[in-house]
Amino acid sequence: MNRRWSRREWLKASGLAAGVLAAGSTAPLDDARAAGEARGNAHVVFQRAIPVRHEVDVFVAGGGPAGTAAAVSARTLGASVFLAEAHTCFGGMGTAARVPLFMPVSDGVHFLPGGFGARVIERLKWESSLRGPANDVEALKRVYDALMTESGAAFTFYTTLIGAETRSGRVTHVVCAAPGGLFAVRAKAYVDATGNGDLAVLSGAKFEKGDDQGRLMPGTLCSVWSDIDWPTWYAHQPKGPQPDGCMLEKAFADGVFTVQDEHLTGMYRLGERLGAGNIGHTFDVDGTDEVSLTKALVGGRKALMEYQRYYRQYLQGFEKMNLVATGSLLGVRETRRIVGDYVLTLDDYKRRATFPDEIGRYAYPIDNHPLRPGKDSYAQHRREFDEALRYKKGESYGIPYRSLIPRGLDNVLVAGRCVSADRMVHGSIRVMPGCFITGQAAGSAAALAAERGSSTRDVDIKDLQRRLKQLGGYLPNA
Repeated sequence: MNRRWSRREWLKASGLAAGVLAAGSTAPLDDARAAGEARGNAHVVFQRAIPVRHEVDVFVAGGGPAGTAAAVSARTLGASVFLAEAHTCFGGMGTAARVPLFMPVSDGVHFLPGGFGARVIERLKWESSLRGPANDVEALKRVYDALMTESGAAFTFYTTLIGAETRSGRVTHVVCAAPGGLFAVRAKAYVDATGNGDLAVLSGAKFEKGDDQGRLMPGTLCSVWSDIDWPTWYAHQPKGPQPDGCMLEKAFADGVFTVQDEHLTGMYRLGERLGAGNIGHTFDVDGTDEVSLTKALVGGRKALMEYQRYYRQYLQGFEKMNLVATGSLLGVRETRRIVGDYVLTLDDYKRRATFPDEIGRYAYPIDNHPLRPGKDSYAQHRREFDEALRYKKGESYGIPYRSLIPRGLDNVLVAGRCVSADRMVHGSIRVMPGCFITGQAAGSAAALAAERGSSTRDVDIKDLQRRLKQLGGYLPNA
């Protein structure tokens, strides 16, 4: 006689009730079913018993500059670490997306991303083989590989975070998908360095996104170009904030561009005849939406042919240039900002704020790219970036530890682009040196919380600041 099992009996028999996957609660499944029924949408309930492949002190989601800084720092403090990176290399925007430059690492007097950031930049100096101001992307990949391997942190590429289980404000484990199948990771503390705040959001954290109308900064499909005559360009390039854009108005009148985008960051020398391009914008892209990203990538690749025509026809030294490669990731500037115990604000930036729980200082100007093409929006960007919100030499703002703690979560920290800041300050802190600073602090704090079995909110700030100074962090007020 066939027996009809109850849901509880099935969960117990499959191992789920014992904590292999969905420890303790079926509420997310019930919520998903109810939401689907309310919308009238078809839905499925997907359940599997999966292995817990890693049990560590600290789990890090994402291997960009913030994630690698977090993992290496946590290991330096003695924590066991597993890092999951969805792509094929460390570095994120600076490698897979081919963003060609580090933004400033100094306030003009002090080196700000001390510790992990200094190690990356110092090793990059002797690892690089290509001359010029642009990053040697392959060298940067090797630097991250070496630092992670030497640290002893466990990590895998092709590994995507797809779920998080929480209980009373604490993440109990996360679920990852990889070529070898689904698996879980159980940790004492978790660091979200995904850029999009995926782990924090999956765990229930609140977030903000874009401006008051939900509009986001455009992305850029960065690129590499060959056959550039750099000496000729240097001899003829005009003065100004964007010399590459000196002939845009003529090109607009000639019908070269489908979108008349006034903002052209430009081409940077990479070796003898190569250039790294941070050119063009993909407007209206949402980096948390795969449909939007797909559209942006297709459009970005098409638009680069218009830029090829522009450089060849209007700028001296680029007459024979050819596109060699585009980023395997779209350069994304803005998605979610996790709401933390403290939200860093434009007022903090303006007053060069200091905080008792400061974990670093930074000084890059507010760099919010125009939301729409056009003269007025570009002029506003230049006023903010070049004049109204630019610091003097030696000035910086503090980053409080509370901006790394998502409200309502007790063992999760955020680092990198998704830290708790308003939209204006996000335009400064989002870049790679800022990610080094917040990543190093998040990894160190996660290690301390794991060591003591405490909430990340209860980490002793003086002890954390002392550890960060030992790593090389710049903390003049601690």
